Amino acid sequence: MKELELLSEGWGLIEAPRVDEHDRLYFSDVPNGGVYRRLPDGVVETVIPKRRGIGGMVFHEEGGLVVGGRNIQHVLDGEVRVLFDPGFLGFNDLHTDSIGRVYVGSLKVDPFAEGAENPGGELWRINSDGNAEELYDGVMLTNGIGFSPDSSLLYHADTVPGRVWVSDVDGDVVTNKRVFVEDLENATDGLAVDVEGGVWVAQPNGGKVQRYLPDGNEDIQIAVPDPMVTSLCFGGDDRRDLYIVTGGQTAKGGCIYRTRVDVAGLMVPKASI
Repeated sequence: MKELELLSEGWGLIEAPRVDEHDRLYFSDVPNGGVYRRLPDGVVETVIPKRRGIGGMVFHEEGGLVVGGRNIQHVLDGEVRVLFDPGFLGFNDLHTDSIGRVYVGSLKVDPFAEGAENPGGELWRINSDGNAEELYDGVMLTNGIGFSPDSSLLYHADTVPGRVWVSDVDGDVVTNKRVFVEDLENATDGLAVDVEGGVWVAQPNGGKVQRYLPDGNEDIQIAVPDPMVTSLCFGGDDRRDLYIVTGGQTAKGGCIYRTRVDVAGLMVPKASI
């Protein structure tokens, strides 16, 4: 693993990193609004202006992005198609399964509001026919979502208890939600899974990324010069570029870092809904 390379700085709280087939990095600025795209030459473009609170995004097979926020939208060339809007406060991180259905966690309180009573949110799946179904509840602050290489396990970060949940997946059925790892001190935010089944977790209280082996044991740690590490994703031709984004808890503001790792990340399927 090489040293961290600082690619961009001066943002607010960065979330939702994704890299496309042209090695362009997409990311959101949660408090300031907008989705941006960093080109390989370092130029940053605005893709979706102003929209605030985007904690997750995926690419869509027809082009454009599926993004969270107050609702779930497909945004293509400035045109918006609402996919799911049940009237919740909002949604955070999201992911796709192998056939392009979208999995997303709901927010029932503002995560930045101190002292607000939190009833907990749910994990939802938006199916191919456009209907959404609740898979489970009891998630206090939903964050990163991912699947094991064989799609038999679903990982889901829950920041408030500092947990990553894991559930069994059999076709359309998600069962047996249980604790995969717990780290209340460092907490858990965005996550990504590699081809060996390793689960890479951003730690928003720990200033690092922690890789966990499939059995839950700690493996590689990557220290980041910001105490609030919010998310990460894989990119590059060999999927071994690891992009890490931060929440802007230093004078540099929210930053984007890149390093090289020895194991490739899984491809994230494009949404088909």
